[in-house]
Amino acid sequence: MKRIRFSSLMLVLGLLFIYLPMLILVIYSFNASKLVTVWGGWSIKWYVGLLDNTQLMGSVLRSLEIACYTAVAAVALGTLAAFVLTRITRFKGRTLFGGLVTAPLVMPEVITGLSLLLLFVAMAQMIGWPQERGIVTIWIAHTTFCAAYVAVVVSARLRELDLSIEEAAMDLGARPWKVFFLITIPMIAPSLAAGGMMSFALSLDDLVLASFVSGPGSTTLPMEVFSAVRLGVKPEINAVASLILLAVSIVTFMVWFFSRRAEEARKKAIQQAIEESAADSWKQPDVRRAPAPEAA
Repeated sequence: MKRIRFSSLMLVLGLLFIYLPMLILVIYSFNASKLVTVWGGWSIKWYVGLLDNTQLMGSVLRSLEIACYTAVAAVALGTLAAFVLTRITRFKGRTLFGGLVTAPLVMPEVITGLSLLLLFVAMAQMIGWPQERGIVTIWIAHTTFCAAYVAVVVSARLRELDLSIEEAAMDLGARPWKVFFLITIPMIAPSLAAGGMMSFALSLDDLVLASFVSGPGSTTLPMEVFSAVRLGVKPEINAVASLILLAVSIVTFMVWFFSRRAEEARKKAIQQAIEESAADSWKQPDVRRAPAPEAA
């Protein structure tokens, strides 16, 4: 009888610990009973009922909108911060700048949310903006801490890159901005995708920051779920969560698939360029100068 390795057993247990609750959630989203914890047979009525629950669907669409905006802004700001930390190694205040970039990672969300709330209130009193808290303030709050995650992920990738490729491009006359967009960005594309997905998930999951900086008419999905849990979980919540899991899984698979194809194409192009350069070197004629004839 084949013995099961300890590492394989721990891997299986870890995967079950992570994904078994999600599987149970999906199964109970088809529960016909109005009681969430009591199984009453299979039914899709809760998915059909989502079309009539305008409040819940509005919070879902609002959360997805904020998460998309947050992912784009966090990737842009986090990439710039990572580029400064890894490529500009010597400037005054570099240590302070690095600490400010990574501070949201260790700062409690309650403190961050309260600080942003006081900031928005003070700005409204001084310059008249924002007049009311809503989607924009939630987006700014989410971007502040999601950009830190992107900066950490992208900076780790930038430190692994071979600078000789970028230096060779600049030696051939390419401008820095062209090197950044045509060479650096494609090489760090997987880390950008990972940072964007992480920002999207963190924004979609956030409750604390949104509770501080949201206003009337800007309730997000976590806030809606939290308020529903206090009064009793509704079966529609399971259906919404299952649809979000499906959407996130599809997006994750697509990002992984296209990132893998892009990486394979890049490696193939590099290998082809190496082979072509080697072939050209073999085809070059021997141009060594013949020895001069001896004088009589």
